[in-house]
Amino acid sequence: MVLAGGGAQIPWQKLRKHLAQNRLTLASEDGVLRITGYTIGSVSPFGLRQHVRILIDRRVLAQEQISGGSGRVNTGIVMRRRDLLRALRGAEIVDLAQAA
Repeated sequence: MVLAGGGAQIPWQKLRKHLAQNRLTLASEDGVLRITGYTIGSVSPFGLRQHVRILIDRRVLAQEQISGGSGRVNTGIVMRRRDLLRALRGAEIVDLAQAA
């Protein structure tokens, strides 16, 4: 899972290089639900059904308050940067995203 700003895009080549993988694909809608417990459009990095490697793009952390998925469609959560980092201990801080 990559946490990036709403308008950002993650270049496949950079992500493959970071993960040391030759090929990556997006999870299917069923796969996202099975692994996270959330439907696409509501995915949150909290309360996941299975352990998922979480990457946080460095640009996300430039803001003091960060909003993200809550697990419910059309509902988000807002939290402080330090609280996000505390809650997601073990997440990797990466430099992947580029402006759309």
